[in-house]
Amino acid sequence: MQQNAQQHSFSTQSQPGLERTRIMERRAFLTGACLAGVAGLNSALAGAQADSGNQRDYYELRQYRIKTEDQKQAFDTFMRDAGVAAYNRIGINPVGVFYHTDELSPIWVLLRHTSLQSFAAAAGRLLEDKELLGKGAAFLDSPAKSPAYERIEVSLMAAFDGMARLETPIKEPGRIFQLRMYESASEKAGQKKIEMFNNAEISIFRKTGLNPVFFGQNLSGSKMPNLTYMLVFRSMEENKENWKRFINNPEWKQLRSIPEYADEKIVSNITNMLLKPAEYSQI
Repeated sequence: MQQNAQQHSFSTQSQPGLERTRIMERRAFLTGACLAGVAGLNSALAGAQADSGNQRDYYELRQYRIKTEDQKQAFDTFMRDAGVAAYNRIGINPVGVFYHTDELSPIWVLLRHTSLQSFAAAAGRLLEDKELLGKGAAFLDSPAKSPAYERIEVSLMAAFDGMARLETPIKEPGRIFQLRMYESASEKAGQKKIEMFNNAEISIFRKTGLNPVFFGQNLSGSKMPNLTYMLVFRSMEENKENWKRFINNPEWKQLRSIPEYADEKIVSNITNMLLKPAEYSQI
């Protein structure tokens, strides 16, 4: 009886330790599985790209939601003095920072990754960067009662086959960016719109002065399935003139007349935004 009581007492006392061990093992397993999944997906995509001779970019589009002008100024100080350079040091280049032309929030940050591993590892690598931690301390260590921002929303995209790399065709001061997001009612419909861009529409964009920065299929984020693309213009006047040129282009009119490419079949909603770059933006 005494031996059984001692065994029971030992089991009860050890239970919390055993449970902590199990939790740690589960966390380790999930972390490993997640990284293995990213690596596996990246390997599969890399194989497909090797077959086509094409190396694909991945785009991380971040929305920093803020409420005050002070938060905007603190964000700019951080990114200008510390953040952009830190991203560059870990191979993320170029870094784009954009504001709405007529709204305070959100602030948009576009990051170009050369692999899915880059996306998965970026946060951890940044938090190991001593220069960033020093120069960016005021922003990174902001207290909960006075946060640097309200929330961040992140989307991950894979570049289209028809435009596999990010471009910066216009760098002059005063340039205007246009960010457009196309939602589809189904993944099949979304793929059809991507096909339309890859087969002909991107080419017509270039011919008519709609200068593309990137085209990306959203792999994660909100309002999926969707795709996102960005254009750049020298001025608002060029934006208006070149969209008119595109709409009146004979190739575009022929393309949009194909029944399987009709907007009502493959696009359910379009979000359109005009953005201006931060003076330190690399895009």
